[in-house]
Amino acid sequence: MARAKRAVSQPVSLPAPVGGWNARDALPSMAPSDAVILENWYPATTEVALRDGYEKHATGITGQVETLMAYSGAATDKLFAIAGGSVYDATSSGAVGAAVVTGLTNSRWGYCNIATAGGNFLSMANGVDAPMNYNGTAWTTPTITGVTATTLRDPVLYAERQFFIQDNTLKVWYLPVDSIAGAANVVDVSSFMTKGGYIVAHGTWTIDAGQGVNDHYVIMTNKGQIIVYQGIDPSSITTWSMVGVWDIGSPVGRRSLYKYAGDMLIVCQDGVVPLSGALQSSRVQPRVAITDKIQFAISAAITDYGTNFGWQLMYVPGINQLWLNVPVQEGQNQQQYAMNTITGAWCNYKGWNANCMEMFNDEPYFGGDGFVAHAWYSNADDGNNITALGLQAFNNFNSAGTLKRFTMSRPIFRTDGAPAIYAGINIDFNTDAPIASLNFTPSTFAKWDSALWDAGKWGGALSILQNWQGLNGVGYYGAPIVQTAASGIQVRWVSTDIVIEGGAIL
Repeated sequence: MARAKRAVSQPVSLPAPVGGWNARDALPSMAPSDAVILENWYPATTEVALRDGYEKHATGITGQVETLMAYSGAATDKLFAIAGGSVYDATSSGAVGAAVVTGLTNSRWGYCNIATAGGNFLSMANGVDAPMNYNGTAWTTPTITGVTATTLRDPVLYAERQFFIQDNTLKVWYLPVDSIAGAANVVDVSSFMTKGGYIVAHGTWTIDAGQGVNDHYVIMTNKGQIIVYQGIDPSSITTWSMVGVWDIGSPVGRRSLYKYAGDMLIVCQDGVVPLSGALQSSRVQPRVAITDKIQFAISAAITDYGTNFGWQLMYVPGINQLWLNVPVQEGQNQQQYAMNTITGAWCNYKGWNANCMEMFNDEPYFGGDGFVAHAWYSNADDGNNITALGLQAFNNFNSAGTLKRFTMSRPIFRTDGAPAIYAGINIDFNTDAPIASLNFTPSTFAKWDSALWDAGKWGGALSILQNWQGLNGVGYYGAPIVQTAASGIQVRWVSTDIVIEGGAIL
């Protein structure tokens, strides 16, 4: 009688999911380097890193911070936060002093910086209160004539002029060249907007990535209609002309236009779309969206949270990331969809309850409940552990239709500490996240520029961490799971080894 053959164990190795979060493709069709879930794991070019955390920068603010503004002066830079109808100077770290402006109707303002012969100014407006200017020392209310100034909102600078949206209309108003006050003149686009509605956002679209003859002024309505102008003086038919009118998906939020490199990005029902691609495709080609690979997730988020305040894009060039703030609930449960601008790979950040974001002195900040946070500034979230979860793409390991038993897993990391690690596997397209309680006790390391030399404890160089963990799963497809919790250390996921025992077809 023939003896049954013993199952043979076979090791396989998978790279960490540097392809990023995939919320578009069918589960069996994903590339092995993609991930079904990628929370707080950032897909870098050669490995997947536990994202950096934040520290509270400015505290003692009353209310939810809903606007951050960076003033750029000739010799002074300032960061201001608006919360509870008051403006706070959030430039320095620590508790803020008394509000510098009070009595505002709301805290959702638009702003721009403009330099004139009279100095450098921050100009802000919200469509309810009178616009305000800051010159580096004092706050003043400009005299703007020709229009009810309290109806003006969201100033932008184009062709050396300030343009304002008139709230709940199809009109924009502009001031004289190099001016922060004076007689305003109107550009009325109501005759071109066949769907009606009102203007929700406007901005400058610079096709040649510079400033010159290819600068365009873009107006977008709440119905998803876009009108583009070119020229320098709206009062002159010889130097001002309309380029065209296009239809795209309806915009999401007031902060739905964002200037990015030589293009403009739009947060709309189609995802995050570059204006150049949107106007060329006329919505026929959905893959012009840079969020194409996470389209199902972003569509679901817009459906669930599209009316919430806080949708906003921000590019962080120092770390090659583009962040999309997803406002699940103001002050809590906010998320950020983050893209590696080199590879286009996406992931999902949780734990940053951001209502708004701003770059200040080339560093990212966000506004929360009573504080301004310095983001990507530490290896902890305000002193707490950062927990990350990755569910890699399902894989048949080159044996489709063959039953397999998964027995061991060894995720390989580069780290300067001893993070808490859970390694598991999901079988046959089960996308449920594991329930793993990870405990990590951080060591306190010294901080550069604040700790004493020869007294502070410094983190060591990155070393390899590779420990086997047992698995218990039988199926045709397997998706490796890697979860970690850490604080104060770096954790970089390089690859995962899996031990498999091959079985029969049935």
